[in-house]
Amino acid sequence: MNKDVFDGFKVNVFLDEDGDYLAHFVEMPNVSAFSDTPEGALRELAIAWEGVKESYQKHHEPVPKATARQEYTVPFNVPVDAQLYQSLTDEAAKSGISLDTLVVQKLKSTVPIVQERVKE
Repeated sequence: MNKDVFDGFKVNVFLDEDGDYLAHFVEMPNVSAFSDTPEGALRELAIAWEGVKESYQKHHEPVPKATARQEYTVPFNVPVDAQLYQSLTDEAAKSGISLDTLVVQKLKSTVPIVQERVKE
């Protein structure tokens, strides 16, 4: 199956209490399908997703985009208490870098990052 058949949406497949495999979009759990095999559930989900997109287009509504496909250019502000702020600014000054750079480095060291963004 084409790896981009779900347009960048994350898919979860699991065995439900009735013994069927359920596949659904993590970001839109109401888009789902089931089958007696994981592969069948994915095939059915691909068919369901095509139907969902057709419905959006028929009603002249924008098709939702996966979060992995969205570009984020807004500021990311996080309120912190005074003690943490002081500790971070001290560490940044000792390292000779800006507070923003320090925070980005710390986030990158703890959060997995997708190395290659999917282009439309």
